[in-house]
Order: sequence, then structure tokens, then C-alpha cells
Amino acid sequence: MQLAGLAQQLALELPFSRTMESEAGAYGLELAARAGYNPQAAIALWDKMATMGGAQGPQFLSPHPAPRNRKAELTALMPKVMPLYQAAIRR
Repeated sequence: MQLAGLAQQLALELPFSRTMESEAGAYGLELAARAGYNPQAAIALWDKMATMGGAQGPQFLSPHPAPRNRKAELTALMPKVMPLYQAAIRR
């Protein structure tokens, strides 16, 4: 029974949770850019988090994306959010 519960958590719950965390990060980055906060600061934040986080287990055992994966996702969003940031600071 415990093994079935663990399998369900690893196969269904944790990947869904990581997806939700990634989506929340993307929405937050866009909102911050629209509010005039430099979205590039998010990348620096996750660099610091990765440095301070120490040794971490494999991502598939965590409900959160690994810091390096978050950084890669945020970096990929920069072409979308930088124009929003630039428009916000021009106002």
C-alpha cells in the first residue's frame, strides 16, 4: 500500500506540482516586469538560491523545479518580458 502511494506521488503529484511552480514563476515574472521591476533580477536570485541551497536531491523527488531549471525557464522568458519591463519604465 505504501509503495502504491509512493508511486502515485512520484508519477502524478510531484510532476504536477513542479508544473504549477513553473507556471507561477512565469506569471510572477510577467507581473513584475509590467510593474517596472527588472526581470533579470529573477535570474540573479536563482543563481544565489542555487549557491546557497547546498546539495539537493534529484528533481523528480521534489515538488519544486531545481534552481538551475528555474533559471533556464526564466532565461527563456526574457524575450517576452523585457519589452513589458521597458514599456513600464517608459511610463
